[in-house]
Amino acid sequence: MLCLTAPGQGSQKAGMLAPWLELPGAQSRIDEWTAASGLDLERLGTTATLQDITDTAVTQPLVVASALLGAAELRRRGQIPADTIVAGHSIGEVAALAIAGVISESDALRLASVRGHAMSRACADRPTGMIAVLGGVEADVLLALENAGLTPANRNGAGQIVAAGPLEACDALEQNPPSRARLRRLEVAGAFHTQFMASAVDGIGELAASIRVNDPELTLLSNADGMAVTSGREALDRVISQITSPVRWDLCTQTMLKRGVDTFVELPPSGALAGLAKRMMRDVPRYGLNTPEDLEQTLDSVPALSGT
Repeated sequence: MLCLTAPGQGSQKAGMLAPWLELPGAQSRIDEWTAASGLDLERLGTTATLQDITDTAVTQPLVVASALLGAAELRRRGQIPADTIVAGHSIGEVAALAIAGVISESDALRLASVRGHAMSRACADRPTGMIAVLGGVEADVLLALENAGLTPANRNGAGQIVAAGPLEACDALEQNPPSRARLRRLEVAGAFHTQFMASAVDGIGELAASIRVNDPELTLLSNADGMAVTSGREALDRVISQITSPVRWDLCTQTMLKRGVDTFVELPPSGALAGLAKRMMRDVPRYGLNTPEDLEQTLDSVPALSGT
């Protein structure tokens, strides 16, 4: 069973769209998504520098566009079986909605653009940040976060929890870290997936209500609890509410294993999720797509996808 995963913010790479734009239908998609998002996606995904694409308002739609280009090429080749599981991490959930047929690709780009701008504005309300906690005993880590006044915004599994909250709380955690854990400040604009993003939810609600939705055509997992969502409207509502709620990628991974996933593919721009899968799904072959050449190698390596 195939699991397609879409990465979140922080996975962006300079020039990440360039190799995909040479594929059939890619340029027309980018033109359509540029109109939907209000961003020059071709420039941002080909010639822009990494610094140019670190703004939340730019990064989020760009990452969604990248994942959708990879998924579109798999679909064009008829390589997304009907029993495929789809999941996205944070903003990757927006791409997952489109891949599963819940919303259109253009609406996914509209949603990602409005979400990115709304979250960027929310970050300006108060200085907040995120800090990765690597290792340690989970109970000790969670207690340390609580004592510092931080929220476990991403529980990714494999001994990785990302905390979020006021900058002074991040400072407090660094001064009193949990035992046997390493801390790493993340270069993000604010405390994503916490109540500090509440104004972003308000800003995106009107758009979400206007989007046409369908029930998922593929099995779609939710970041809220790792479980499959069968209602399209519920899936979209969960993605909106997830802006202020923790990402439970650890639970998504548990569901993948319980359902018998035997091939894990991370769509472009890949790296982070495949890395987590390496530690949490050790017996499951995993593949990361960053270029069409990666896709070719994946198809050659997986008989179920190559048709052999």
